[in-house]
Amino acid sequence: MQLTDTHAHLYLKEFDSDREQVVRKALLNHVSKIILPNIDSSSIEPLKQLHGIFPSVTYPLMGLHPVSVKENYEEELKTIQLELRNGKYYGIGESGIDLFWDTSFIEQQKRAFAIQIEWSIEYDLPVIIHARESFEEIFRILQNFKHHPLKGIFHAFTGNADQAKKIINDFGLYLGIGGILTFKNAGLDKVIHGVSLDHIVVETDSPYLAPVPYRGKRNESTYIIHIAEKLAQIKNMNISDIAVVTTANAKKIFKI
Repeated sequence: MQLTDTHAHLYLKEFDSDREQVVRKALLNHVSKIILPNIDSSSIEPLKQLHGIFPSVTYPLMGLHPVSVKENYEEELKTIQLELRNGKYYGIGESGIDLFWDTSFIEQQKRAFAIQIEWSIEYDLPVIIHARESFEEIFRILQNFKHHPLKGIFHAFTGNADQAKKIINDFGLYLGIGGILTFKNAGLDKVIHGVSLDHIVVETDSPYLAPVPYRGKRNESTYIIHIAEKLAQIKNMNISDIAVVTTANAKKIFKI
């Protein structure tokens, strides 16, 4: 059985004391591939360093996280684009819109997101979409690109059944399912019950959103097994079959 963690930030400071051990532990626990979305210019070097240590395990992405979109977002985007032109990356992200923490840069977030969708089309790479209290804003922007074949993942999906259908049927994108699936009162299990596994990938978002029984603690890629187990329970499937389908989906999306 081989699982793919399609979203982890193992290069962040939370892993400074044991980063290599965390990756090796994941490899020993059925995680064969780890996708690494970028955050902003400050995370590029740590991201590249981690990929340099585990080049056959990690797959770096390049993008600007919406929470990092501030007054200087245009300069940040220039740095990101330079990396895309000169390096080997497997996707655009993490991008999107986040209206939970701060709405003062909403117009800049919209612009930065639209630019990164354009890059996704230009470079023929999947876009990883961060959507927090912003589904309608994101849908409106995606609608402007419907004449292009979009590829990518709604990361850490927490929407309702109608939003899931729209993401899959209208835009042809996948749902990234993480630790929230295991949270008792989140309600995500009911939504995912009606979604075909062909449109799902699994992720940890390490170090954030650790699944039960580690909720509230530092997340890591090894814990993806708990997300896969919950998904298997919801779908009444064997966990090995969950691993096969979600890993095949990840390979298709990222061309790995």
